[in-house]
Amino acid sequence: MTWTDPKIWLLAAGFAALTQEAAAREPLSASDWLSGSVQEPDNRSAWRPGDARPKVKGKSKDLARTGSVEPVGVTRLGENNPDTMGTVSPRSAGLPAGLWGDGESRALAAQVARQSPHLPALRRLLRRVLAAQLDPPKAPDPASEGALFLARVDKLLDMGATRAAQDLLLRAGPGDPERFRRLFDIALLSGNEAQACKTMDLTPGIAPSFSARIFCLALGGDWAAASLVHYGAETLGRIDPDTARLLSHFLDDGYIDSAEVLTPPATVTPLIYRLHEAIGQPLPSANLPLAFALFDLDDNGGWKAQIDAAERLARAGAIPASQLREIYLLQEPAASGGVWDRVSAFQTLEEALATRDRDAVEGSLPQAFDAMRQGGLFYALADMVGAETAALAPSGRAGMIAMWLALAADQAQTIETAPVGASAGDQWLIAFATGKAVGPPPVESRETTALLAGAFTGKAGEGLPEQASQLIAANRQGEALLDAVAAVDAGTEGDYIRAAQGLRVLRALGQDDIARQAAVELILGARMADQE
Repeated sequence: MTWTDPKIWLLAAGFAALTQEAAAREPLSASDWLSGSVQEPDNRSAWRPGDARPKVKGKSKDLARTGSVEPVGVTRLGENNPDTMGTVSPRSAGLPAGLWGDGESRALAAQVARQSPHLPALRRLLRRVLAAQLDPPKAPDPASEGALFLARVDKLLDMGATRAAQDLLLRAGPGDPERFRRLFDIALLSGNEAQACKTMDLTPGIAPSFSARIFCLALGGDWAAASLVHYGAETLGRIDPDTARLLSHFLDDGYIDSAEVLTPPATVTPLIYRLHEAIGQPLPSANLPLAFALFDLDDNGGWKAQIDAAERLARAGAIPASQLREIYLLQEPAASGGVWDRVSAFQTLEEALATRDRDAVEGSLPQAFDAMRQGGLFYALADMVGAETAALAPSGRAGMIAMWLALAADQAQTIETAPVGASAGDQWLIAFATGKAVGPPPVESRETTALLAGAFTGKAGEGLPEQASQLIAANRQGEALLDAVAAVDAGTEGDYIRAAQGLRVLRALGQDDIARQAAVELILGARMADQE
């Protein structure tokens, strides 16, 4: 390609359009690692409108007055408010269509961003809220339209639920630059960047950054165009020096023999991560946001990397526990200590369950339980084997563990009878989990149990905190629900009074099953601590 080739001038025109587009755009992402992948420094020329024009020597009358490209007009053609978008119907999500009521989009978006529940029951509820197709908030603020939608997507990404976030974005369509930014990052995280680059090529005006454009040009095999855009963007200061150096390594295969090791930036984005991988200097994902663990779920990095990534995602409820189970069983552990002890213990338990050997389960379950709980994987183990172990009704300590696992997995119905040695409090908890408890817990139960159980006395809607009552009366149920999620989760830090108040609010908002399971999880945590 030479400077007389018409393609050069087309590329230059496209470069100028991209410059105007990048300069005018403001980052809206709530997650630093997301916005960082699509922001570029706002370096413009020193001249400003109103200043005296600089003198140009040797100006020819035959030259065009300006090399700028006419701005592209953008008109929304009948696009719905993205806040209405969802992948699950309100009925399937167990939520009223008017949950957001008279709330305001930006206030709700900020409230969504603050959510970080630890209890599995609350995480499931939050996932349903984020994915549900609900009526938009009624508060009149056209400028905030779509803010809640983007906050929902960003929270799903923070939770590691990239597939759910992608489905939500695709439902709204990739035509909006802010939505495509997130779709591009998700594509990089999941290895589908070719499709994202194709969408970028076919949809003018949505290229998220020069770095992304350069990456896609190279991915499509047009290395000359990628180098041209890289040179122009670097010369004009449109790419920060560290990223420009990284792209130089990526574009020039001569760097493969270089001994230079690049220092990763403070904020690692999906694109930076992929570029480091491409030049043979991969970055560890352990200290990066949860979604980066998805890179290691394939077998490219080895079985150990797969296990580490799957365990991290399973702790956060970002992947089904069955996926962790499959990865645990891929090979025989070749070492001991740490993760290998968990793998070995689980494989032994798996063999016992496969043969339904009660004696073998009684011998292997305590070891698997201790190893998994030490690794913060109690709930993952519960989802994997809770129903199976309870159905075998093992005795001794294994029987107590099987009961705990079934309760944690919301499978209390699989417990036919309480294990031998179970206290009256254990028996009450089994009945409570199945919705059969009609009275208060036994006197010998912890005060915590009585406090949380008290949230289920009386009719739903009674004894609500004043703030929640005011929000519900003002048709702002969504805010009341999110406040209640945060309140109940405070029980994981020992604030059981606040947790009990949150449980009452969840019941008043029609989430009795979630409230009951969350209470079981809190009581169960205290019961297991007593047994240590």
